[in-house]
Order: sequence, then structure tokens, then C-alpha cells
Amino acid sequence: MPNPSPRGTYLTISEAMRARIAEGAYPDGLPSEAEIGREFGVARTTVRRALRALEEAGDVTTVAGVGRQVGGGVQVAPYKRIVTNLLDRIRTGELPAGARLPSESELSEAYGVARGTVRRAVHELEGAGHIHARQGVGRFVGPAS
Repeated sequence: MPNPSPRGTYLTISEAMRARIAEGAYPDGLPSEAEIGREFGVARTTVRRALRALEEAGDVTTVAGVGRQVGGGVQVAPYKRIVTNLLDRIRTGELPAGARLPSESELSEAYGVARGTVRRAVHELEGAGHIHARQGVGRFVGPAS
């Protein structure tokens, strides 16, 4: 960044990123805080202030498990995608009442996510009563509702 100002640097960064957003430079989401910091030669706190300014203006949104997206992005958190997919499989009968769900590690591999992400999805389904766990046996689809 040429001749950075000690005050307001985050505003300069946010304006540069806003221009890039308008050009469509971030179709897959914004770079990480570390990458932005390296590019502009600033500390992470400065990057966070710039990103906060973009979020407050509605130019950027944060999606849990995905990262920062250009405002109005359509990506959803990976665990929500898993919940939706498993619910669809239950509703269509691919996973009928009483069927055993694949293990966390099998689901993790199938969806290409960490086991913690699968665990979060499964806990949401359990909380809603769609599946239930049997200690030492596994998780099973609950009765049709």
C-alpha cells in the first residue's frame, strides 16, 4: 500500500475492496484476513476494521463455516447443507424411519467436511426429533412426523 496513513488506513482498504466487489473480483468469497493483511501490508486488526466497515455498509456478510461473502451471497453454512440433505433423504424415504445413519466419519467423508461440522448437523436433527441416538449402537431415523 503506497504511503499508508496511520489513521484511516482501514477506510482506504475498505474502499479498495468495495471497488473490487463492484468489479466482481470475489465470486467465491473474500480472501482470509491474513491474505488481506499481507496484500496491504497492515496488521490483522486494521483488516478487521476494514471488514467491519464493509459489513456495516452491507457490502459483505459473514456465513458461519464458509467465511465472508459479498453481500447477498447465496452460500449456506456446511452444517446447514448437511441438515437439509439428510432431511430430504428422510422425507423421500431414502432413509426410512428406523434406518441407521452412517457414522460421523462416513458422513464427514461423504460431505467433505470435518467431523465437528457433521456433529453439529446431527445434533440439530436430534434436537428437532428427526433422529435419535442409541448409546454404543448409532443414530437412527425417528418415526415419521
